[in-house]
Amino acid sequence: MKTKLLMLTVALSCVFGGNAMALTKAEYKTQKDQISADYKAGRDKCGAMKDNAKDICVAEAKGAEKVAKAELEAQYKPSAKHTQGAAMAKGDAAYDVAKEKCDDLAGNAKDVCVKDAKAAHVKAKEEAKVMKASADGSANKSEKVTDAKKDASAEVREANYKAAKERCDSLAGNAKDSCQKDAKAKLSM
Repeated sequence: MKTKLLMLTVALSCVFGGNAMALTKAEYKTQKDQISADYKAGRDKCGAMKDNAKDICVAEAKGAEKVAKAELEAQYKPSAKHTQGAAMAKGDAAYDVAKEKCDDLAGNAKDVCVKDAKAAHVKAKEEAKVMKASADGSANKSEKVTDAKKDASAEVREANYKAAKERCDSLAGNAKDSCQKDAKAKLSM
């Protein structure tokens, strides 16, 4: 009997725990104002920097703001869509910062850096899509999740192949051909 009562208590706390996480309108506004203030402070610290370091700093500040706003929205209005939006914001922010960091490089190293950043971005976007499909409450949820995972796997594999192929471009002749064949075989293209 005690076990059943304990299990019931845990189950109910989980049910009501989700509602306790939701914010009031006043809390939402306060946190939104704090996010804006944090962004301005982060951007102000970038003012003393020069060249690409400044661009990276600004991208980090903007990314942090976008992520914070998306997470706040997901907390204020919990839904699969807002959770996916928060995950997408994280991926977009990381991609924007990574692209800025690539600007410090030149030639093939820069191209590889950009392709790697793009591959990581594609992976983050696809994971967010799978997460949204997993949160779907429809009758054919498992089918949607399976399709989303299949599509995600193909997209990520394609992006990783492009990055691997770009790495091969620094080579010449047989070494380049061998590198490209290895990349194709490794990623099942």
